[in-house]
Amino acid sequence: MDSRNRNFIDRCITQLDQAVRTVFGEPAGSDRSNPAGPVQDGEFTATGQAESVCLMRVNHAGEVCAQALYQGQALTARNREVRDQMQQASDEENDHLAWCRQRIRELGGHTSLLNPVWYTGSFLLGATTGLLGDKWSLGFLAETEQQVVRHLEGHLQRLPENDKKSQAILEQMKTDEAKHRDTAVNSGGTELPETVKKAMTVMSRVMTTTAYRI
Repeated sequence: MDSRNRNFIDRCITQLDQAVRTVFGEPAGSDRSNPAGPVQDGEFTATGQAESVCLMRVNHAGEVCAQALYQGQALTARNREVRDQMQQASDEENDHLAWCRQRIRELGGHTSLLNPVWYTGSFLLGATTGLLGDKWSLGFLAETEQQVVRHLEGHLQRLPENDKKSQAILEQMKTDEAKHRDTAVNSGGTELPETVKKAMTVMSRVMTTTAYRI
């Protein structure tokens, strides 16, 4: 077996391990501390707490999708520098995954029961865009992150006013996602056709609507 095939198999094994951790286990984040750690919440109503659980479940499911997307793209990226960028972004997304999971537990909720479905679909999508070429893969990534930033802005407006911890998490996530978007654009990402952007928006709505409830 030549070194290129061996490296590909090694990457596949690594991706499988990350997939199991993402969907079923504890994500291995970086050394960054949870931004909600020093923040104090105000008083919650039962309705407000339930809304926070649902919104943070959606955000957690979104991070499962992001992990799968990055991992699929990293697996099929042709340029090593692009692959390394994908892996770095994936590590930061893992932080988001861990923070959202922790917050959901604190609120007494559960993560989406459909996370294996979200992961599988997003991984296949990421791997496919990677096969199309690095410029298209980066362009898809940039548009995904742009839509995520808008999504997070909407959730920040919908969270109960006293849910300061969830707000702190989403603010940091928004900062990171904007950085990932800018990095993808600056690395040569091609702007996607409007039809593709609209299709991505529709797919995102299906996921967020379903994860809010399940």
